[in-house]
Amino acid sequence: MPLSQSVGLRLASSAIATTCIAFGVNAILRPDHALTFFEFRPPSAREDKLIVDSLMAIYGVRDIFMGAAILAASHLGTHSALGWILIATSGVALADGLVCWNNGQGEWNHWGYALVAAVIGSLSLGIFD
Repeated sequence: MPLSQSVGLRLASSAIATTCIAFGVNAILRPDHALTFFEFRPPSAREDKLIVDSLMAIYGVRDIFMGAAILAASHLGTHSALGWILIATSGVALADGLVCWNNGQGEWNHWGYALVAAVIGSLSLGIFD
């Protein structure tokens, strides 16, 4: 069996998907806590907090969507679809890290995740088959 079709890759993909979904749910239910992943502090002004909480809900839905797309491709789609979705997910994590880098800290919390998703995505595409 080619490496791109291994059970281990499916399990690793499911772990990434579960992590995305958990981050998304956290961002929706606990926006102040989710901000800490970007090394941001919650705003103190009520009006600013409402805006930030709304943006965190959007961020949460984005993460839940990424996790659902990974799970769907892993269990129902092709290995190449899974690979490209994981690579796209790594691009999102890379962008999140850039936001942190521009803020002065926390970028490797995202860039490490980007690297893992990119490697698993590349393996799913069959680069070592």
